[in-house]
Amino acid sequence: MKPNQVFSKTMPFIWMKLLLGLATVLISGVIFALFMGIALLTKSDSAAGIMIFIWLGATGLVNYVLNHYIGYLVKAGHVAVITEAVVTGRVPDNQVEYGKQMVKERFLTANVYFMIDKLVSGAVRQLQRVLEKAGGLLGFIPGMSTIVSIAKLFIGIALGYIDECCLGYTFLKKEQGAFKSAADGVVIYAQNWKKLLKDAAKTTVLVIILLVVSTIVSFALIGALFAALKWNGIAAFIISALVAWAIKSAFIDSFMMIKMMVSYMEEAPSTVITYDLYNKLCGWSVRFKELFSKGQSEGPVVQTGRGGAAFAGAGAGAAAGYTPAQTQFTDARAQPTYTQPNANANAGAAQEKPVFCGACGAQNKRGVKFCGSCGNPM
Repeated sequence: MKPNQVFSKTMPFIWMKLLLGLATVLISGVIFALFMGIALLTKSDSAAGIMIFIWLGATGLVNYVLNHYIGYLVKAGHVAVITEAVVTGRVPDNQVEYGKQMVKERFLTANVYFMIDKLVSGAVRQLQRVLEKAGGLLGFIPGMSTIVSIAKLFIGIALGYIDECCLGYTFLKKEQGAFKSAADGVVIYAQNWKKLLKDAAKTTVLVIILLVVSTIVSFALIGALFAALKWNGIAAFIISALVAWAIKSAFIDSFMMIKMMVSYMEEAPSTVITYDLYNKLCGWSVRFKELFSKGQSEGPVVQTGRGGAAFAGAGAGAAAGYTPAQTQFTDARAQPTYTQPNANANAGAAQEKPVFCGACGAQNKRGVKFCGSCGNPM
């Protein structure tokens, strides 16, 4: 399914995002009117200034509650539906209920989702800084600083949607724990970052243009209204920014997220994860190391009779014959795999530097002629 089709077919989530943004603006406007009324009654300029600062704090609190709690869960449901649409080519009939159910099954509680989202976002940002440092090494070349600055702008915009792609992978890999699937998702991004950023660059220019246009229109309309009513110019600026942000969050961000997720899901099924890349990312990113560690401690996911999923603890995993140190994860639709080193290996073998199969990424002992997992020549 093409990005434009996914965008049009998942409009219920986009309208929900817009309503959340406009609700922030509306509540902020009501609070502003209340505080300005208090300031007018006091007939004091200092009181008006204090009311403005209190209003700013109240607006920030409203925005945080609506968009960091309710908005996060709406985004997660949207990601689940997008994943289903890209992988299967169809959108569930009751997509809002489907998204809600998928988020509940994969993350159990909102706190688990918030934790995974923050770990993934932090890991992606730390990887971004690694790329920026690599670009900084070329700073001695004349004109390179400008090129690097432009590249950072594009990378920053593109990476803003990578965490949704990694979270989308958690809905694709339903038989794994959410932390582990999210860690796999970050590695898949790291292995395909060139193609993903190339695809993102094609859309980033359009995103910037749409953002500038929506901001100018919002500032012009709301600024003219406040000027006609002779209301506070600072308030006009802030409310205009909130309206522009609501439009961006609902339409522009959703479109860019869908574009990136379609590109990501085209690569994910055929990506082979090599375990040595996990070690590299753990060294580059503290957040990824934490995400990876939590994934390693998870038990398997037990499929329920009604088609849902439930997380099993370490004890349940052992009872089911699951051994984390020896299990290789595979999926009919998504084939990234790795084999974790056996923690009980003898000391002599542990000192040997392992080698990884170029075909499937599985770890093998040095000196073997064929991969013990897929049989390909080493």
